[in-house]
Amino acid sequence: MSIDESGDRGATPGERGAPLVDSLEGRVAGRLIRPGDAGYDEARAVWNGLVDRYPAAIVRCTGTADVVACVDVAREHGAPISVRGGGHNVAGTAVCDDGIVVDCSELRGVWIDPDARRVRVQAGATLADVDRETQLFGLAVPLGVVSDTGVAGLTLGGGFGHLSRSYGLSCDALRSADVVTADGDVLTASAEEHPDLFWALRGGGGNFGVVTSFEFEAYPVGPEVMACFVVHPAENAPELFRKYRAFCADAPDEVGLLAFTMWVPDDEAFPEDARGKPGVGFLGSSIGPTDEGAEAFEPVRAFDTPLVDFSGVMPFTELQQMLDEDYPDGRRYYWKSLYLSGLTDEAIETIVAAAETAPSKLSTVDVWQLGGAISRVDDDATAIGWRDVPHMLGIEANWDDPADDEANVEWARTLWAEMQPYSPGGLYINFPGFGEEGDDLVRAAYGDNYERLADVKARYDPENLFRSNQNVEPST
Repeated sequence: MSIDESGDRGATPGERGAPLVDSLEGRVAGRLIRPGDAGYDEARAVWNGLVDRYPAAIVRCTGTADVVACVDVAREHGAPISVRGGGHNVAGTAVCDDGIVVDCSELRGVWIDPDARRVRVQAGATLADVDRETQLFGLAVPLGVVSDTGVAGLTLGGGFGHLSRSYGLSCDALRSADVVTADGDVLTASAEEHPDLFWALRGGGGNFGVVTSFEFEAYPVGPEVMACFVVHPAENAPELFRKYRAFCADAPDEVGLLAFTMWVPDDEAFPEDARGKPGVGFLGSSIGPTDEGAEAFEPVRAFDTPLVDFSGVMPFTELQQMLDEDYPDGRRYYWKSLYLSGLTDEAIETIVAAAETAPSKLSTVDVWQLGGAISRVDDDATAIGWRDVPHMLGIEANWDDPADDEANVEWARTLWAEMQPYSPGGLYINFPGFGEEGDDLVRAAYGDNYERLADVKARYDPENLFRSNQNVEPST
């Protein structure tokens, strides 16, 4: 089975891409990397080891002018174009075959206005870059849960994380964005300028242009927070999830909790007799006073007799980095998602049964607690809807051996299909598998907002130049 369709290999990227390279030379200030150049294979690699694509040219952009030049050349030649920020998107859309990769990974500046609580972030910045600067002022932008993630892709796809219940999604904190459109124009999109484009950027993915910088609102967080991280044995997994369901129903907005199935790692931090066996983990945080957070998480820590309890007061930056080592570069990842109408007993049984059959002991099934500030935004206020659902399911197939590709992908797809009866529709566009469902998947992701997105696409990218993404085709 082919996981990553990389196209016809009848000609080398260099042969196909010579006209692109010729056009780019002299028009970009950043490093132009061609097939055969030293560092080409390193430059085309992304976080997900399943993705293996061969661009004709990679441009390490030094600023907006380089981005404009790349877009102009791609448009003139009718060539594929993709945009790399952090390169962390699980679908690997940061790199394309036989086209131009607009590599913004060296554009990592972060500027803070602490009085206005505004943060300006360049397109290549990671969560860690932003957290490092904002925490100097006791501020944070609601971002994700793995600090190596790129801010750009996360935000354009919505952006769930530890602060979502308190302050909303990453895209909800966005106040403006500088965008290079398919025509090579440089626009600022905000509620006042190009509001239709601004609406679409908040959850609509990379369909509408190359965002070179983001302006966020920041919120008071930290520098220390109360974190809950506890792992229980899985013998009583259904009851653990039922207790989690009850906890979520009454939790204040300041508290967020993720539940996940797992296999206990071979790590001395865990009891020796539990290693390699199924477990159920709970990871969350409270941004309020730490003593109130500790009290709020007491029930979670007492769901069962824990194998380990790493809970405690810690720097917010440490919380943001807690999962980093579980998601190294080059591992093979295939993730699917859907929203849940509720965490019924039947849904719990399906999750637990699937977790037990995971081919890889690196895989997890995650139940995200939603609600709070997420649900106080109208479905049509941003491109990402489904705001009133209580939970999101993330299916993470993670493994290392290429020989295990088919089994792990099939496991994730099977569970995704089995969980459809418990979903009202929709999915998180940042966890789409490889988008093999095509237009059906994208329409399902955006629901009633899809046609409006297609209209915005027709206005700013009528020829669908930006299609290396979960693609919204322009309306006709």
